[in-house]
Amino acid sequence: MPVTLEGAGPNSLKATARPPERDPLRGNGQGFLDNRIMLDEIVVEEGVRALRPDFAVLVLIATGLENGPGDAESAGWLTAAAQTAAPEDPHVGAWKEAYKAFGAKPNRTRPSVDALLRRADSLPSINRVVDAYNAVSVEYALPIGGEDLDTYRGQARLTIATGEETFGEDEPPAPGEVVWRDDEGVTCRRWNWRQVARTRITENTKNALFLLERLDPYPLERLDAAGEALATRLRAISPDVEIHGRLYGQDDSGSRSRPITRGIKTGPAL
Repeated sequence: MPVTLEGAGPNSLKATARPPERDPLRGNGQGFLDNRIMLDEIVVEEGVRALRPDFAVLVLIATGLENGPGDAESAGWLTAAAQTAAPEDPHVGAWKEAYKAFGAKPNRTRPSVDALLRRADSLPSINRVVDAYNAVSVEYALPIGGEDLDTYRGQARLTIATGEETFGEDEPPAPGEVVWRDDEGVTCRRWNWRQVARTRITENTKNALFLLERLDPYPLERLDAAGEALATRLRAISPDVEIHGRLYGQDDSGSRSRPITRGIKTGPAL
């Protein structure tokens, strides 16, 4: 049974074994989207698992966001994160090796966490939610993708590109490239390098999908802590936001064929 993360107060999370029944969320252009179903149907395809069996992704879905322009608080998150930035973190090296494994040149098209850490002192404020996850990405040396759920078409899938996919109006991926996609096309090229304009989080975003991605030797406990940190910032932006989460990756037996679940730790308000 997947563990979901339910609001237990303005700055904490409570893990429960069964998600509550809730009204479905209307998806833009795709009828009714039940975000609990979306959470349970994230797909990491076998080709990606074979490429990096150590890959895991913590998926968070946040509904009821009240986003807006960047402000002093969100700019402060970026400034504080820059003071802890560690461009030489081993996790950056792990992502560079993953890029090389599917033919990318990581010094030319950098993993998102590498690009952010290299310019941590000058990151622009974009909007409150984007500032929040960029700050967590820098602080925890972790690639984090943020997607507007209401622009999604079907389930999110991490797969190997065939070369026939579309990427909005931009250059499509090459065959063999690791990409996130939905039913309409690729949503992020080269695992976490560049996001399509269609699914970007804007000031008007109400419902969002976050992908927190790790490789060995990144500890799962640190991944949990990053999820907590992001949830705390989202609740600072939107006190009534609802957050559900699930971790996809290896289970304890080493199986790569099914998702595992792990609750973000409950603790005192951060």
